[in-house]
Amino acid sequence: MKTGTLAASLAAAGLLSLAACGGGGGSGSPSVTAAPAPTQTTPTVPTTTLPPEQAAITFANASVHDPSVVRVDGTFYIFGSHLAAAKSTDLMNWTKIADGANAANPLFADVTKQLAETFAWAQSDTLWAPDVIRLDDGKYYFYYNACKGDSPRSALGVAVADKIEGPYVDKGIFLKSGMWGEAGADGTLYDPVKHPNVVDPQVFRDKDNKLWMIYGSYSGGIFILAMDPATGKPLPGQGYGKHLLGGNHARIEGAYVQYSVDTGYYYLFTSFGGLDANGAYNVRVARSRHADGPYVDAKGTDMATVKADPAKPLFDDASIAPHGQKLMGNHQFALAAGETGAAPGYVSPGHNSTYYDPATKQYFIIFHTRFPGTSPVHEVRTHEMFVNEDGWPVIAPFRYVPLARAAGAPSATVAAADVAGSYKLVNHGKDISAAIKPSQSVTLSADGKLGGALAGTWTHKGNNRIALAVDGTAAVYNGVLSRQYNANANAFTVTFTAQNADGVSLWGARAGN
Repeated sequence: MKTGTLAASLAAAGLLSLAACGGGGGSGSPSVTAAPAPTQTTPTVPTTTLPPEQAAITFANASVHDPSVVRVDGTFYIFGSHLAAAKSTDLMNWTKIADGANAANPLFADVTKQLAETFAWAQSDTLWAPDVIRLDDGKYYFYYNACKGDSPRSALGVAVADKIEGPYVDKGIFLKSGMWGEAGADGTLYDPVKHPNVVDPQVFRDKDNKLWMIYGSYSGGIFILAMDPATGKPLPGQGYGKHLLGGNHARIEGAYVQYSVDTGYYYLFTSFGGLDANGAYNVRVARSRHADGPYVDAKGTDMATVKADPAKPLFDDASIAPHGQKLMGNHQFALAAGETGAAPGYVSPGHNSTYYDPATKQYFIIFHTRFPGTSPVHEVRTHEMFVNEDGWPVIAPFRYVPLARAAGAPSATVAAADVAGSYKLVNHGKDISAAIKPSQSVTLSADGKLGGALAGTWTHKGNNRIALAVDGTAAVYNGVLSRQYNANANAFTVTFTAQNADGVSLWGARAGN
C-alpha cells in the first residue's frame, strides 16, 4: 500500500494527524504522526443529595383548663380554671406556676380567705375561668369567678397585683347571678333563661382603646359591658350589659374577642357544646365592625337570635348548631405510611383565647383539649391562625412550631407545584356531636382536580391562598396554605385550612408524596 493511501486510511480511522509544513525546509510530503494512547478515566458516579435531617422537636405540656393568654415582656402567661396558671416563651414549652384554689396557691395570699365571699355565694370551693389584663396604671387585673355548677349561682369580681404572677389583692365582687326570687343586676327578677351566668370573663380594649368585658355561659347567653379603666369595674347603670349571643340555656360559653388590624373586624370566639369528653365542645366564630356587636356569621345571622328552643328539652343543641363558623371540633388524623406514634386528634377542644403578634403579624389560638382514647386528660394546645380571603379566621391543622425550626430553611411560600399530592383531610362539619370525625384520603392532582373522598376542583390563588370547589356543596371553601410540623413524621409538611360560607371547615395535611 502506498504511503498516501495508508495515511488516508489511518486518518479516516482517526489514528493519525496530517501536519503540513509551512515555510522553508520541508519536503512538501505529509508526515505521519501516531495518535496518543487513550487516557484511562474513572466514570463519574452521580451523587444523591439527601434532604437535611429534621432535628427533633420537643414540647412541655401543661394542663390549664380554659386558658386565657396575656403576654408580658416576651413571656406568655395562661390563667385557667381552678386557679391554674402556666408560662412559656415559645408557645410550645409550658411551665406550671400555680394550681388549685387553696391557701398554698402563690397567685393569692390565701385565696380561701381573700375570696371567702365569692366561695360562699357560689357554694363552691373552686374558681372557674379567669382573665388577666394590664390596665393603664401598670397593674394587673385578675377577673375571677366561681359557680355552683348545677345552677347559674355565680359571683364575678376583680383582684389587682403589681406583678403578673401576683400576689393579687381582692377589690371585690361586682356581679352576681342565680339569685332565685330576687332582683338581678338590672333590677328585674333574675330569670336564668334570659339573664347571664356571670362567669368566663374576658376584658379587652377595642381599636379606640375603650375597655370592655364579655362574659357568660349557658343560661341567658353571652353579654358585654363597658368598663371603667380607672377601677377595672363596669361603668354604672348597665345592669348585666348588652346581650350578644345565646339564651334559653343554650350550650354556649367561653367568649373571647380578637380585633384584626388586617380586616377591621372584631371576632367573637365561643365554644358550643359541653366541655367534657362526651360534651362535644367545638370552637365557633362570628364577627362585627363594633366591639359590642351585633356579631354575625357568614350567612348574616345576628348571633343574638341564636338560642335554644324553650319548647325542646333542656340544652337543645339542634337549634344552635346551624349557626356560627365552626372552626374545629372532635377529629382524628389517620397515620400515613412511615408515620409513628398515636394517631393525632382532639376531643372537645375549646374555651380558647387568642393572641396577635404585631411584630410577626401572626395570629394564634390557645385552647384546652382532650384526646382520643384518653378521655379525662386535658392539655393546652396552640395553633397558628390565618385569615382567609373572605375575612374569616381559619386554624392550622397541627400545633404550632415556628417554620424557622424546619430543616433546610423551606420557604413560607407554598407554590402551586408544592400542593399537588395526597392528603389526609378532616371535614369538621357543622354538627355538635361527641363522635370523632376521622380523616379521609383525598388527592389534589396537578391538573386541578380533587380525587379520593372528594370530587371537584382546587385552585391555587397565589399568596398561599387555595380554593376548593367540592361537588355537591355550593359554597366554595376558601383557605390558606402553610407548612406545619407533623410530629408523627418529624417533618414540616404542606397543609391547608379552609372554610366556606356554610361555616364548615376543612383541614388537609400532606400524606408524604
